[in-house]
Amino acid sequence: MTLLANLNPQQYEAVTTDAKQTLVLAGPGSGKTRVLTQRIAYLVKEQNIAPYQILAVTFTNKAARVMRTRVETLLEQQLQDIWLGTFHSICARLLRRETNSLPYKPNFVIFDEGDQETLVKRAIRELNIDEKSYRPAGVLASISNAKNELLLPQDYPSRTYRDEVVRRVYERYQTMLVDNNALDFDDLLFVAVRLLRENPDICERYSRRFLHVLVDEFQDTNLAQYELLRLLASYHQNIFVVGDEDQSIYRWRGADYRNVLRFEKDYPSCRKILLEQNYRSPQNILDTARAVINRNPNRTPKHLFTQRGNGDIITLYEAVDDTSEAVYVVETIQQLVMGKRAQAADFAVMYRTNAQSRLLEEAFLRAGMPYRLVGAQRFYGRREVKDCIAYLRLVHNPDDEVSLLRIINVPGRGIGEKTMLSLTMAARQAHISLGQVLLDLGRNGDASPFWKDLSGRGAVMLADFGVLLGSWVEQRDKLSLPALFGRILQDVVYQEYIQDHSEEGEDRWGNVQELLKLAYEYQDRGLTDFLENLALVSDQDTLPEALDAPTLLTLHAAKGLEFPQVFIIGLDEGILPHNRSRDDPEQMMEERRLFYVGITRAKDRLYLVRAQRRSTYGSYEFSDASQFLDDIPSNLLKVQGASSASRRSTYSDYSSPSRVQANMPWNIPPAPPKPEPQQRYRAAMRVKHPAWGDGMVLDSRIVDGEEMVDVFFDSVGFKRLMASIAPLEVL
Repeated sequence: MTLLANLNPQQYEAVTTDAKQTLVLAGPGSGKTRVLTQRIAYLVKEQNIAPYQILAVTFTNKAARVMRTRVETLLEQQLQDIWLGTFHSICARLLRRETNSLPYKPNFVIFDEGDQETLVKRAIRELNIDEKSYRPAGVLASISNAKNELLLPQDYPSRTYRDEVVRRVYERYQTMLVDNNALDFDDLLFVAVRLLRENPDICERYSRRFLHVLVDEFQDTNLAQYELLRLLASYHQNIFVVGDEDQSIYRWRGADYRNVLRFEKDYPSCRKILLEQNYRSPQNILDTARAVINRNPNRTPKHLFTQRGNGDIITLYEAVDDTSEAVYVVETIQQLVMGKRAQAADFAVMYRTNAQSRLLEEAFLRAGMPYRLVGAQRFYGRREVKDCIAYLRLVHNPDDEVSLLRIINVPGRGIGEKTMLSLTMAARQAHISLGQVLLDLGRNGDASPFWKDLSGRGAVMLADFGVLLGSWVEQRDKLSLPALFGRILQDVVYQEYIQDHSEEGEDRWGNVQELLKLAYEYQDRGLTDFLENLALVSDQDTLPEALDAPTLLTLHAAKGLEFPQVFIIGLDEGILPHNRSRDDPEQMMEERRLFYVGITRAKDRLYLVRAQRRSTYGSYEFSDASQFLDDIPSNLLKVQGASSASRRSTYSDYSSPSRVQANMPWNIPPAPPKPEPQQRYRAAMRVKHPAWGDGMVLDSRIVDGEEMVDVFFDSVGFKRLMASIAPLEVL
């Protein structure tokens, strides 16, 4: 039948299984999204399951949109009633329906990381704790970990004095969240699990409704997510999970690859299906990835194979230093693009930490080549965008004091610290929020019971803002979202405030206009959905769909993406694997999985790059090659760059047949030697490049089977080029 067409035998088994519990271990590029979407379509069309009886959960909004679109295409109908979304959006939907059983109102807001840290700072100050000794970001991370482990403040273990401080801040922070009618990101899961645990009737209602529960990226679930799934599938026990423990790379935010083992233990009759055919990469890339990941224990071995052939062997380039590392990447991309052998958008450059992007960015800028940077300051993190969102959140939920404190004097209204202190004291004495005091001042003016608590000028300023806030709240459900947004901008004269006739001011106002454009997409869905979408958006969700430029991103951000040509830089001890993993076996395994994820993003070609030395505070330190390179068989590598001859022998020693055979469950025949190429260029030749114009060849030599040409161009100076891909014309 058409619905099941183009499935390989393992995919077919997964889509049509009649097992109540199914664990699908899907290798990279093995079509797991196809399996999930066709499984949903199969349940609806062939098993007559109503869409409202299906819950499908994934990790990013982008993945959820792709799944929904594909399922609707397969079924040729829209699925309005299916619960399909991210863990956090599903939980937000559930909690808004059940606020009668919670200490929240349905218009609760979701605080982002910046809002959370602001609230933790306030809690630390209120408790007279030294902020320098107990950094808010660190305390917040401990609170987040506690919520992921489903620990209430009173359950937080206090083994040290710091633990006791965290427990006290956690308790105050949680009270402040409720007072603000707000949940943080972790609360969405934490509160949902507690709701289902503590209200058996609610749990049964939802678990009866969801006849089938399907989960994507199961290896990235934490304890709270695992428990949520267990509760929602508790009645029918039909749970279908897809994941790959080899791609679990988010341990630092609570993800636990052992949930895969836990699933097999909790559901001993589950059917386990392996998806091993890869549709993304050639075999050489897969063999490289497998050589790296097979060293990890506690996993189900997968023998990845493809019908795409062997492909190119992997380039391992060793630069003399980290600046040369960046230059090599940029010039290789530039040459391939200039030679029309690739498009700029084909390339991704991946690294372990964000700080590694600096030298790359400088190299791209010097070359005059555009790039896109994933994980830099996000659009939604910009000052003017956060201002506008804070206004909208305050109108949506006047109890949101974090948003109120952000914009009470933006643009300036002459409301000083003394006035704010009086306002805060009046609110605390009345046991209401600052927003409620403002609304009362706006309605009643000097007849308000709060007027006497405020100085004359301060009271007038606050009352004026209260009038504005009250008018926006009144119009909240009458105006469309774009109209409401536009009215707020007009009332506070925000354009005049932000557009100061500088280039930066123009850019900032452009960002506000961009947010307003997005509001038009939600004019039929309303303010609640709009704010929820903004709170739950991720870096990958904001990645431009089409931009003809190389992508720079961390290995963590690369998860779920793919590119024709991939560079992984910084393959040195202390960087990948990171220094922090040295004494932690679990962390070292995750570093290996991180490298594996990066390798398997490559569709056609893979470049591994390291530097012999790296700059450190003005001086250089020599570095050792990453131990992960030891695991790659030498016949899969083409070693280039500094000391390539000695490195070739070194990597051959590392990857000797006896060592490979002892650890790898397969044999790989050695690649036949390539004939040495003839030199096409010689010193003093005049040549022409399509971008750089005329130049003179200074030197030409064969390096590791490739002719390298040094050319001095009249326009840009010295360039070192690979003859096989450089579009040089001899004059």
